[in-house]
Amino acid sequence: MITSIIFYTLAAVIAVFSVLAVTSQRLIRSATFLLFVLLGAAGLYVLLGYYYLFAVQTVVYAGGIMVLFIFAILLTHKPSEKIAKEPLKKRFLALFLSFVGIAFCGGIIVSSVKRISLLASSESLSPQALGLTLMGTDKYQYLLPFELISVLLLACIVGAIMIARKR
Repeated sequence: MITSIIFYTLAAVIAVFSVLAVTSQRLIRSATFLLFVLLGAAGLYVLLGYYYLFAVQTVVYAGGIMVLFIFAILLTHKPSEKIAKEPLKKRFLALFLSFVGIAFCGGIIVSSVKRISLLASSESLSPQALGLTLMGTDKYQYLLPFELISVLLLACIVGAIMIARKR
C-alpha cells in the first residue's frame, strides 16, 4: 500500500516536472525542472531496490550532467532572457515528427517483444555475462555506443566553449 502511494507520488512528480521542463520559457528553470525529473527517477530506483542505480542516477545524471547543462547555458545564453516562442508552423512540424518518432519506437518495441520473451524464459544471466554484455565489443554489446555518447558530450562542451569565446 505505501509503496503504491510512493510510486504514484514519484510518477506525478516526474510527469509534472517533465512538462514544466519542456514548457518553461527560462533556461535555468527548465534545467532545474529537469533536475527534479532525474531525482524522481532516482527515487523510483530506490523503490525498486536498485540502490546502485540510484547512486549512479544521482551522481552521474543529477550531479554531473546537470552541471554540464547549466555550464553550457551560462556560457551560451543570458539566463535571465526568456526563450522566444517558435512560429506555429514549426510547432506543428515538431508535433508531427514527435508522433512519427513515437510510432517508430513503438514499432521497434512491438517487433522486439518476441525476442525479449525468449530471453526472459531462458536461464538467468550471471553478473559476469551481464557485465560482458554492457562493456563488451562484440555484436549486441554496448561499449561502442557508450564511448560514442561520451565523445558526443565532449564535443558539445567544446562547442559551447567555442561559441562563448567568439563573443
